[in-house]
Amino acid sequence: MVEKRTNDCAVIDLFAGAGGLTHGFLLEGFQVVAGVEADTSFQYAYEKNNPGARFIHAKIEDIEPDSLLRLYPEGALKILAGCAPCQPFSSYTRMKRKHQSWQLLYEFSRLITAIRPEIVTMENVPRLHTYDGGSVFRDFYDVLDDLGYYIEFQPRIYAPDYGVPQHRYRLILIASLLGPVEFLRPSRCPGNYRTVADAIGDLEPIVAGEVSESDPLHRTMGLSTLNRKRIMASKPGGTWHDWPDELLATCHTKQSGKTYRNVYGRMAWREPAPTITTQCYGFGNGRFGHPEQDRAISMREAALLQTFPLNYEFFDPDIEKPSITNLARMIGNAVPVALARMIAKSIRLHVLEYRGWLHRRGMES
Repeated sequence: MVEKRTNDCAVIDLFAGAGGLTHGFLLEGFQVVAGVEADTSFQYAYEKNNPGARFIHAKIEDIEPDSLLRLYPEGALKILAGCAPCQPFSSYTRMKRKHQSWQLLYEFSRLITAIRPEIVTMENVPRLHTYDGGSVFRDFYDVLDDLGYYIEFQPRIYAPDYGVPQHRYRLILIASLLGPVEFLRPSRCPGNYRTVADAIGDLEPIVAGEVSESDPLHRTMGLSTLNRKRIMASKPGGTWHDWPDELLATCHTKQSGKTYRNVYGRMAWREPAPTITTQCYGFGNGRFGHPEQDRAISMREAALLQTFPLNYEFFDPDIEKPSITNLARMIGNAVPVALARMIAKSIRLHVLEYRGWLHRRGMES
């Protein structure tokens, strides 16, 4: 049972998206007062699944610190959390100096400096740690250090260690004005990782291009005739090297394409999935083929691999019919809920330890 002594902690989630980080904090007993998000298409998912958390439609660069400060209840321990969009740091994006999206991390720093929350947490891609020689991350770190925060970060946390059934690495930072912070120890290890079968093995079969009658999120992109032949020739955990020559794409026959194996692949039942991305709807976009059905994974399967609960709603089926690409963007950009819970648990244990220390000090005084 979740310890309720975090009731007087209050969280604001910057770059809230569909609510993966918020949901993890709520499941660990925290009060999340608001999520800030620039894209209104995330509002339904965020508010529907995270009761009590207010959706604020705003760009972080337009947010004034006082507007966030007023959201924290009086006397609450303030937690400011966020995962700045990571496109400029991603291995799928060419890093060019003219790309200014990394400025969002500096906006995060601006709000921290003005608000001085007791606890800050930031989640991002590992490449942030080395981007531009590490200068962007170092600038963020130095702001926290200058403000007197105790800082703990790990540049390559492996998500399966914490129950996420996908090969995913993330940089996670927790900083506190209360005292030193420790990350929760891994709950899983090799041989005990959650697998594709654990996450999606019980879902009803559907065919490419079909939508489940019982779950409108259990829908998948159609396949061309050629790609249908390709997926039928694909083996779980295999690559396009398993195909007969007549199915190969032109790029596969070039020397530059012979070693690029991470596209046109099926997942394997007894292993974690590949990293779920915003392109997870397409068989040719990565290793997103279903282990045995001749199709790419469905959006419900992608959400489950991101450890969203089975009943998490991303749109109102009575009034919306969002495209698969938009749904994949919501799901692929999210912080996996299990990873969010690890962050929240680490903070909860830190807060409880700090309060225990205050109590012991008071008894000794």
